[in-house]
Amino acid sequence: MYQPLADKIRPKTLDDVVGQQHLLGKDGLMRRVIESGNIPNLIFYGPSGVGKTTVASIIAKQTDRKLYHLNATTAGIADIKAIIDELDTLLAPNGALVYLDEIQYFNKKQQQSLLEFIETGKITLIASTTENPYFYIYNAILSRCTVFEFKPVEAPDMQKAVERALALAIGERNIPVEDGVCAHIAQAVSGDVRKAVGAVELLVLGAGENGVTLADAQQAAQRSSMRYDRDGDSHYDILSAFHKSIRGSDPDAALHYLARLLEAGDMISAARRMLVIAAEDVGLAYPQCMPVVKACVDSAFQLGLPEARIPLAEAVILMATAPKSNSAAAAIEAAQADVRAGNTGDIPAHIRDAHYSGAAKLGRGLRYRYPHDFQNHWTPQQYLPDALRQAHYYEFGPNKTEQAARAYWDKVKGNA
Repeated sequence: MYQPLADKIRPKTLDDVVGQQHLLGKDGLMRRVIESGNIPNLIFYGPSGVGKTTVASIIAKQTDRKLYHLNATTAGIADIKAIIDELDTLLAPNGALVYLDEIQYFNKKQQQSLLEFIETGKITLIASTTENPYFYIYNAILSRCTVFEFKPVEAPDMQKAVERALALAIGERNIPVEDGVCAHIAQAVSGDVRKAVGAVELLVLGAGENGVTLADAQQAAQRSSMRYDRDGDSHYDILSAFHKSIRGSDPDAALHYLARLLEAGDMISAARRMLVIAAEDVGLAYPQCMPVVKACVDSAFQLGLPEARIPLAEAVILMATAPKSNSAAAAIEAAQADVRAGNTGDIPAHIRDAHYSGAAKLGRGLRYRYPHDFQNHWTPQQYLPDALRQAHYYEFGPNKTEQAARAYWDKVKGNA
């Protein structure tokens, strides 16, 4: 009977697990908890293929508990109840460990129904999720579980797993392996051990006269390094890193994250975020940035990928190397805070609409002074409501452009 290579190579002990040293290393908290034998309810959070299921199996074995593996995409509360019924027949005297994969697919009612089972102590729940548990798992479950985050396996650790898998897959056969194959797979799979083992199995099964070649490895692992989901953490993490890299004036990092978005085919998210950055972070320090970025974005959509990458890269480099100011964003946030708090007041009568019959009888616009009739197109008059006449929202940024504007208005208003 065929047995997938991933099953053949699956670790049997904690020492065999690739990566996750922050959890399973000598001083790792999870390792110490497992070795104590007293396993609390746990949530394993992390991307696919990094050992969550494997560690759950090892925990069950080391604590002599029966392991039940359910997937929330197909299982329901009835399956949990069936496990409880089985426990009552004394088939699992040490209790059971229920591994619930992809718990985020349980709705609120289903998740809350788990409480009655885990609180009795008959089962120990280990739930896994590829999504941020603080977004997708309800507080009632979170408060009764300990969250451990699994991370993508680093390339050096991954290469050891690839070499082991390759040796196991080849076995006694004389199949040559070209230099660089293992290193390429380890780098290309972006921390996913399952994907790496799958690539190895494919390469060995399809080995030709030249054995396992680097060209075949590059084809087998193509684009697999992209860990991206437009509705998941990866999407928002990349956008966040992209935004912060431009804000932090690091063009190299900004281009890296732009490349990741474009390789995932998500030009729309990149373009929208770039328009926000031009206003929020470059802002008034370089006001011309917004029309330039808008022109680059428009050009990108007219061109389409792959050529669209060029105007988008130009815009990213421009923003990353431009002077920065968040004065406009801070000013509107301060103004909105007053409005949300109810600090509004009546609009002064002299600046209300006076373009209708009877406006003068209501006192509208009678004392309005038209700024263009005065020197420098300015004259002092009140624009804010009386309740907010002392309010101050905008602070000139320390950049050259805003300081020039400040100097101009200080001179015009007699404050120089």
